[in-house]
Amino acid sequence: MKSFFLPLALLLISGTGAAFVKISIPAGTVLPVALHGSLSSTKSKAGQVVKARVMQDIPMGEGGEVRAGAYVQGKVIAVTPAAHGSGASITFEFTQLVTSRVAEPIITNLRALASIVEVNSARIPQYDDRGSSSYVNTTWQIGGETVYRGGGHVMDGKTIVGEPVEEEGVLGRVRASSDGTCRGAVEGENRVQALWLFSSDACGVYGYRRVKIEHAGRTSPLGEITLKAERGDINIRGGSGMLLRVNNPSAGK
Repeated sequence: MKSFFLPLALLLISGTGAAFVKISIPAGTVLPVALHGSLSSTKSKAGQVVKARVMQDIPMGEGGEVRAGAYVQGKVIAVTPAAHGSGASITFEFTQLVTSRVAEPIITNLRALASIVEVNSARIPQYDDRGSSSYVNTTWQIGGETVYRGGGHVMDGKTIVGEPVEEEGVLGRVRASSDGTCRGAVEGENRVQALWLFSSDACGVYGYRRVKIEHAGRTSPLGEITLKAERGDINIRGGSGMLLRVNNPSAGK
C-alpha cells in the first residue's frame, strides 16, 4: 500500500551546529504528548486553543527526529453540556506541530488518553534496587507492560515489546489492541516509535471513569476528536497523557 506523508521541517543537531532539513512524517507516526491546560465541559468554549507538549524524542529515520518539547496545537470545536441524564461531550482537534522555529500543518487521531494520576503512576518505580540509579528501577506502563531499566527490556509477560530509553520513555512497535479497536502498523509503517509512558497496545481511556473516546478522528470528520461522558461533566486535567497518531490526509475522503 502506498504511504502518505506530511512535510515537516525538523531541527537536527550535528557536530557543526544546528541545521533545518525537510523530511516527512509518515501516516501512523505516534506523537506522545501531555495536555497543557485542561478541557472542561463547564469551562471550555468553541475556539479555545488546545496545546499538548511532545514528551519524548520521536525518531523519524535517517537521523531526523521531533524533539521532546515541541508541541501540537489546535482548538476546541464544540462543547455539549450534560443535560437530562445525557453526559457532556467535547470535540477538539490538533492542526499544527510546532518546533522551536517552525509550525507545520498536521492531522491526528487519538489512540489513548490517560489521566494525570495514571501518568504519575507510570513514573513511580515498582522495585527499587536499594538506592541504585532510577534507570535500574522497574516501572509499569499505562496499559500494563513492564519496563526493566538498566539493561532490561519492555515486556508484555514473557514477550519483549520494546526498549527503555535513558530519558523518560520507551521505544517499541505499535501493536493492535486485543479488542481490535486500535490498529498496529498502518500504511505499511511498522518502525520503532516513541511511546513515552504508554504500552505498545494501549488503546482507549485510562483513569477517567465514565469517559470514552466517542470519535477518535481516524475517519470522517478526519482529525476531529470527541470525548463523551457516560453521565455528568467532563474535566480532562492538564498533564493528562495522550497518544496521538498521524492520519493519512485522504483517509476521511
